[in-house]
Amino acid sequence: MKKKIIITSFDLAIGGVERSLIGLLNHLDYNKYDVDLMLFKHEGDFFSKLPPGPHLLAEVPQYSTFRKSISQILKEGHYHIGASRIIAKSLSSLHGKLNNIDEPGYLTIQYSWEITNRFLPKLNKEYDVAIGFLWPHHFVGEKVKAKKRIGWIHTDYSNIYLHKKMESRMWDKLDHVVAVSEDCSKTFLETFPDYKGKTMVIENILSAQIIREQANLEVPEEIRSLPGKTTLLTIGRLSHAKGLDYAVKACKELIRQGYDIKWYVVGYGPLEDELKKLINQLNLQDRFFLLGKKVNPYPYIKACDIYVQPSRYEGKAVTIREAQILEKPVVITNFPTAKSQAQDEFDALITPLSIEGLVNGIIRLINNEDLRKNLISNIKKRDYGNEEEVEKLYQLIEA
Repeated sequence: MKKKIIITSFDLAIGGVERSLIGLLNHLDYNKYDVDLMLFKHEGDFFSKLPPGPHLLAEVPQYSTFRKSISQILKEGHYHIGASRIIAKSLSSLHGKLNNIDEPGYLTIQYSWEITNRFLPKLNKEYDVAIGFLWPHHFVGEKVKAKKRIGWIHTDYSNIYLHKKMESRMWDKLDHVVAVSEDCSKTFLETFPDYKGKTMVIENILSAQIIREQANLEVPEEIRSLPGKTTLLTIGRLSHAKGLDYAVKACKELIRQGYDIKWYVVGYGPLEDELKKLINQLNLQDRFFLLGKKVNPYPYIKACDIYVQPSRYEGKAVTIREAQILEKPVVITNFPTAKSQAQDEFDALITPLSIEGLVNGIIRLINNEDLRKNLISNIKKRDYGNEEEVEKLYQLIEA
């Protein structure tokens, strides 16, 4: 008899976690497992990428509220949830101020789930395994019947502020914790050492063949490599973590030093207006371009000369691996998990996490043709596909 599995996440908006979820769903053995997929909100540009294997459960109105504004929640008649969100926002803001936290975003999410939880319905169906693919994992821990509960970590815990007791209560209800990299696991266990016995690493699943095929599907008009010019590309959410303000300022300095570059960014997010303002202030309208979200980013990677990841912190940046699969020289900042992503001077250039570091690293790659060729040569020697990672999940399910 097939084992019954439920996998949960928020939606299928464009993002690294969502792309990783599609990768996992593409590689599961549906002859062996019955898989239900519960998305709290049925939206996102990646919906067209859903494989036929999993059964998509109906949207539950109460859970869809987590990606809606408080005013919209109240308009739809979810008064208890709306009131809970208002209280959560107030408490997280106060908590953040008392502890001098500039970005209380994770606290807000924690308080929202903690206070709203009592108003969220349970799922009646029983499963052998329940998998929460995107934090937090209250649904998997409390709202579904399952013999085994697994929660994924995609975040570097050394760079976020959390209410530790609240977080521990959530993880206590799960049987296994899966981190997407060794460094993610390390920083999680430094924060919560009691979970060492139930934490393991399963990397985001990437198919090199699929990435190469999709890279050839279209030729983007917005970005092109021209003789004598250097085309830079970054992919990521327009957020503080991704360091795109560093990228804009680095672009300005590169131009000041006489380098003929154009820098393109694929992605969207809360800092879009702020970044546009900075681009205008620095007169970079014809040099630094925000292209918005793209369902298929791979032709953009193929079209660039250098891929740059200017992040302040990452869990596991899928885009770095994708750029390497497409044989591009890569520059990344030395964020805490950078050395788990690439080997400095072998298959990427890891620069100091600063504007100056980015500028100097990019200049090295522009000026040093031998370095670029060596990086690409080394990349070609490695197989960056990791479809076999799904076997680790099978072992966890069957244990």
